[in-house]
Amino acid sequence: MWRGRKLSSSGNRFLGVLRSSCWGTQAEGACLTSSAVHKASLYVKNQFSWTPQSKPWVFSDYRIMWFKSYKMTSACLNRMKIYRYPWTRLYSTSQSTVDSSEIKTFLALAHRWWDEQGVYALLHSMNDLRVPFIRDNLLKTVAQHQPGKPLSGIKILDVGCGGGLLTEPLGRLGASVIGIDPVAENIKTAQHHKSFDPVLDKRIEYRACTLEEIVEETAETFDAVIASEVVEHVIDLETFIQCCCQVLKPGGSLFITTINKTQLSYALGIVFSEQITGIVPKGTHTWEKFVSPEKLESILESNGLSVQTVTGMLYNPFSGYWHWSENTSLNYAAHAVKSTEQEHPVPEFVFKGETEELRHKDSTNPGVQEELKK
Repeated sequence: MWRGRKLSSSGNRFLGVLRSSCWGTQAEGACLTSSAVHKASLYVKNQFSWTPQSKPWVFSDYRIMWFKSYKMTSACLNRMKIYRYPWTRLYSTSQSTVDSSEIKTFLALAHRWWDEQGVYALLHSMNDLRVPFIRDNLLKTVAQHQPGKPLSGIKILDVGCGGGLLTEPLGRLGASVIGIDPVAENIKTAQHHKSFDPVLDKRIEYRACTLEEIVEETAETFDAVIASEVVEHVIDLETFIQCCCQVLKPGGSLFITTINKTQLSYALGIVFSEQITGIVPKGTHTWEKFVSPEKLESILESNGLSVQTVTGMLYNPFSGYWHWSENTSLNYAAHAVKSTEQEHPVPEFVFKGETEELRHKDSTNPGVQEELKK
């Protein structure tokens, strides 16, 4: 199967069939005769059940296929790399990025989400940064908004919502929010707290499920997806980002807050926060799962998301407040936007703009003229 960055061994064998059939001379304009096309089509039929076929008119109009020998392979690969993400398949419910070993940790703390002085005090305080960060970036895409409900009409998916600490403030801003979490007890806590506010009861929906379980039913549904303090807990980051991208509408925003993978983050995020002061429950984080901004940006870009902002976040344990920083060596926030490109092109061996040029150049070749007459 062909993927974005490379051809599989089967794909290479297919190109080998084409090369052996058409590289008969060293001339720049080599051709693929109808017999070679027949061989290649048989190979495709036998080896690929869904391989994208070349445009029929290339064969029916000219009965031959033209190549520039020095451009064919690289051009084909470049095209496939550019349009990698539309071919990414939807992930089924049999695949999960949830680390089952961490479920017990969050299950034991499920009843403590709304204790503002308890184990989740840092997340309560973080809302002072992340709620305006999400709101202000989303408002850039809205021409008009209602006073008091600036996010009205915007659909948001809050992945790993926990007890709803971030879900509820977004709902109060007018957004329609779906919060999902794999820990059913977390969802029960979130639903119970939401029930105290009739307005939120209409704007917020909670589901006990994983992101992978709703990818197919919610493809290109949301204006924004939020994964706040989540990616450092998943077991397959690239699959997780792919799923986030798939449920986003073209032009939609993905917001992530997480922890950088540095020596400083180990010293302060795990040793100091968990083992010495206990401001974070012991065992909450695994340093090996932390991700650097560079790696995260690379994964986002490779899945059709354009990174708009990456900014550092620092927590003061003495004041209990967060503030923005240019330093991303500890916590940081990222905002990326999904490409609005709607085209789902099929890779071609003769690319647009080259057909007429090749036809003109090679029409003066006597051997080619004979082939065209057949």
